[in-house]
Amino acid sequence: MIQKEILAPFHYNFDEQLVNSITKNGVLKTFEANDIIMDIDQELTHVPLLLEGNIKVFREDNNGNELLLYVLETGDTCAMSLTCCMAKSKSKIRAVADKTSTVIMIPNEKMSEWFHNNDSWRNFILQSYQIRFNEMLETIDTLAFMKMDERLFKYLIDQVKLNASTTISKTHQNIAEDLHTSRVVISRLLKQLENDNKIKLSRNKIEVLDF
Repeated sequence: MIQKEILAPFHYNFDEQLVNSITKNGVLKTFEANDIIMDIDQELTHVPLLLEGNIKVFREDNNGNELLLYVLETGDTCAMSLTCCMAKSKSKIRAVADKTSTVIMIPNEKMSEWFHNNDSWRNFILQSYQIRFNEMLETIDTLAFMKMDERLFKYLIDQVKLNASTTISKTHQNIAEDLHTSRVVISRLLKQLENDNKIKLSRNKIEVLDF
């Protein structure tokens, strides 16, 4: 059984009855950085609640290229996995741990049961849909209306906010994969940002100076 204290990130959303149900039915799992938590075309039997860490959610094209849709933080769940579970369809996304992350996996049948029987769970799910929908709209707007240098700087600022640190420990290749472009383009634009005194580059680290 999961200890109630572990569910602290969700206490402001969940009532006592739901917390008790989660401690009895949830499965606690830990994933290391770059571990795949759920994959495209996978049959989903559980929905993750993120207790600690960050999870990146991707779509993939026919050539295997990935596009970052959004990043889950502590207290979040993945709306797209919820949709697939409710529809009993295969996963349309890939969820990857960005760093060591701890989740509670909720069985599909419990997710559906609580949606109909528990107001706090239903409100949490509907709020999660709205938040993820807004984030995907932001991703679409970024792709459609922003130049790559603007997308890159926004990405860096988002990383600062996400990790509460001005130092970003990612390689140029990591960033290129997240932004669906080449390492050469990212390296050139990062150097340009450094020349503009917006960032400071070092080996596998980027310090954001202007945010």
